[in-house]
Amino acid sequence: MAIIKFNNVEIKAISACVPKKIEYNSDLGYLIPAEEIDKTINSIGIAEKRIADLDVCSSDLCFRAAEILINDNNIDRNTIDALIFISQTPDYRQPATAMSLQHRLGLPKTTLSFDVNLACSGYIYGLSIASTFASSQGVNNVLLLVGETMSKTISRKDKVTTPLFGDAGTATFVSKVDNTNSLFSLNSDGGEADILRIPYGGYRNPSCEEGLKMVVDSEGNMKTGEELNMNGMDVFNFGLREVPRDITRILKETELSIQNIDLIIFHQANKFMTDFFAKKLRISLEKTPYSLAKFGNTSSASIPLTIVSEMFNNEQYKNREKVIVSGFGAGLSWASALVNLSNTKISKLIEY
Repeated sequence: MAIIKFNNVEIKAISACVPKKIEYNSDLGYLIPAEEIDKTINSIGIAEKRIADLDVCSSDLCFRAAEILINDNNIDRNTIDALIFISQTPDYRQPATAMSLQHRLGLPKTTLSFDVNLACSGYIYGLSIASTFASSQGVNNVLLLVGETMSKTISRKDKVTTPLFGDAGTATFVSKVDNTNSLFSLNSDGGEADILRIPYGGYRNPSCEEGLKMVVDSEGNMKTGEELNMNGMDVFNFGLREVPRDITRILKETELSIQNIDLIIFHQANKFMTDFFAKKLRISLEKTPYSLAKFGNTSSASIPLTIVSEMFNNEQYKNREKVIVSGFGAGLSWASALVNLSNTKISKLIEY
């Protein structure tokens, strides 16, 4: 368990962008028996997802989120010292996408830019990296762009993944300040990496005839080796095992009780699962915002998307000084953090 503490960094602003196109899980009759569709929707908590067009990448959604964030907060682009892009769906295998975003956004050539390949824990890892840079001499402001087009990675003939994944892009502005505390717990377990991955198309198993072959599993799901392969029950058990324990570590480290916490924002994976987390931690569901029903699982983008979609001008969540964010997913990787969002400017959600 890596515990990292910061005393002089603040999340200044957050924005998000989703595609205009909506797909409804009620329309999955071709894949899921009609009598099971309502049960599936109620179980996973996802009624609809936003799906990017074929020519729209994660970077395009992040670019528009960044433009809104910069304009809403009157940020001088020349003051942005670093740009971090977190995604499993970059523009290319190489080069990194961050540099193209630096150019598109009109940031100076002195901007430090790089990509990070992380899944559903990616936003919290990204915040910790951004906070590390913002804590350093020579860096004051970091633009963290986190986005996914996971719909491009799944088989439309796989009833495990098709109802789950949607697309989104987000932007977060992290700055050096005085007297603001945050704490991060970062974890990994590569021993279970095979329960959630795309087996072919990389350099361990390059694209080949075998990887492109459509395979039918015991449940009738059809997918290739270059599409997301997910063992749902193993992922479910992983989350139940690690997430409540990690949040408990955060509470112990900060000497806070769950009653002291204003909000817990979980990665939006599965409502049955995250409701279980809340119950086990004994925190009210009124303190756990959800965007899952409208946007599905947007992987690393789900936490900032939830903040934007559910907390913009919403008095229900006006108390947000002590906020726990927690993400978990492929890698396996999981992370939790205690952050202060009381001074964070949240932009209105935009569509593209």
